Amino acid sequence: METGLRGKRVLVTGASGGIGSACARAFAAEGAEVVAHYNRGQDRAESLEGMQLVQADLTDEAQVERLFEEAGDLDACAAVAGVWPREDVSVWELSLERWEETLRANLTATFLTARGFLRGVERQGHGSLVMVASTAGVFGEAGHADYAAAKSAVAYGLLLSLKNEVVRVAPRARVNCVSPGWTRTPMARREIDDPEVVARVTSTMALRKVATPDDVARQVVVLTSDELSGHVTGQMVVVAGGMEGRLVHP
Repeated sequence: METGLRGKRVLVTGASGGIGSACARAFAAEGAEVVAHYNRGQDRAESLEGMQLVQADLTDEAQVERLFEEAGDLDACAAVAGVWPREDVSVWELSLERWEETLRANLTATFLTARGFLRGVERQGHGSLVMVASTAGVFGEAGHADYAAAKSAVAYGLLLSLKNEVVRVAPRARVNCVSPGWTRTPMARREIDDPEVVARVTSTMALRKVATPDDVARQVVVLTSDELSGHVTGQMVVVAGGMEGRLVHP
């Protein structure tokens, strides 16, 4: 089935990461013109051949505005960029500095990306935005309340507000969200290489396996496509093998 993305111009943020690079390649495979954003992973971004590369710190408003200026007119945006703080810290020990850094890297960065893209939607009258959250925002994640709070805000409050706001300026524009569970990315490599960790995190999943970045990217492409998802907006798709929650005790 055709996605209708051939010739469309798509921005993928966080394209130097595991899920972001998979999304960039998936859009390119559909014939889209891909603008691949990266922040620090220049060497990994440069492996994405045939794409326009743009560097920006998505927590910096001025840099995000420059990103959209360089990207030009866009038909779609996959807001993938995010940071999972590896260290397990309970809230009563969590510093305000880490809390604010995590929210800025995940929630504020997504807001600035969405705002920049939707300003273009207002001018052009069309567009599709897919934000990437996490199952941490659906089920919570002990030791990572900062990350869970940020991703929950994306997957619920921001998503459900934007899908109603965007139709004020573009009646057919859509906003959706994908929430991946544990995925084989460089960010989580240390954890998913540990069989005991994998056994624990998949224990509430019907499909007891860790996702690949391509598993997530395919859902991002489907939701972005007006051909495949033209009457779908405000929806969150969880890509986590049927996860029902997280174990509270080991």
